[in-house]
Amino acid sequence: MTLDVVFLFLQQGVASGLVIGSVYALLALAIVVIFKTSEVPNFSQGEMVMAAGYIALYLLVFRSMPLWIVMPATILVAYAGAALFRRLVLNQVARANGSPVNLVIATLGLSYVLRGFVRQTGFGDTPRSFPPVVEPQSIMIGQAAVTTLDLVILATAVVVMVAFFWMFKYTKIGRAMRAVGMNPKAAQLVGVDLTRIHMIVWGLSGGISAIAALLISPKVLMTADMGSIVTLGFAAAIVGGFTSLPGAVVGGFLIGIIENLVGLFISSRAIVLAPFVAIMLVLVIRPQGLFGGRVEIKKV
Repeated sequence: MTLDVVFLFLQQGVASGLVIGSVYALLALAIVVIFKTSEVPNFSQGEMVMAAGYIALYLLVFRSMPLWIVMPATILVAYAGAALFRRLVLNQVARANGSPVNLVIATLGLSYVLRGFVRQTGFGDTPRSFPPVVEPQSIMIGQAAVTTLDLVILATAVVVMVAFFWMFKYTKIGRAMRAVGMNPKAAQLVGVDLTRIHMIVWGLSGGISAIAALLISPKVLMTADMGSIVTLGFAAAIVGGFTSLPGAVVGGFLIGIIENLVGLFISSRAIVLAPFVAIMLVLVIRPQGLFGGRVEIKKV
């Protein structure tokens, strides 16, 4: 392999990695924001992405709605569905005073319900293609080839992440979310409505998942099992630090770039192993993740 080929592969791997990594970063952000405020890993995140993708496909293809209506409608439905799941299901599970594991099992139950529902409707019985949201045109950035769709995906994901961090840092809702994440009991004592904040957090997670679905669906073949992409979102969250929102974003981009570089320099068959090797290395060298805080041992 010549030096020119190495530079070409590096440019292409980084360019493609940034595009797909932006979607992983959104997924990691949706996972981490729930975990920070409730310490519950949401194992239905992938199915939330899948369901949102099929909602958009149904409205766009089978109802012939314009894209400018389909996109906000899909995000609103995902937001409301996730918030209601938190209010109607997880709140009741929490009030039962059982093991915290029951909350995790409830999220697993939601993943099976969503997957089964999509299959029963007939939409998930065969692979489907999502119509391209922009006219696909090839663009050269240096020696790397990308498409207009790639640029739209990256730009949209970055705008969503910037908007989220602005909301999280500067708005009243964002400050309440941070307070709940740091100390729920203290936040409640100063007047924060925990139920409302948890619903908003789950709604935001659902909305971000819907945006990720709208971005990734035109690039993949849609099936009822497409939610497995969330595995890479979890990988990004672990690499960046499961309690760090900036770490989730950095982890997403790192996983995307590593994945593409491995595919170019080693083998396309090794792509599926790359995220898990990255996870293992991080867990061995820095268990709390690249941006995670100090590991604390809680007495029980």
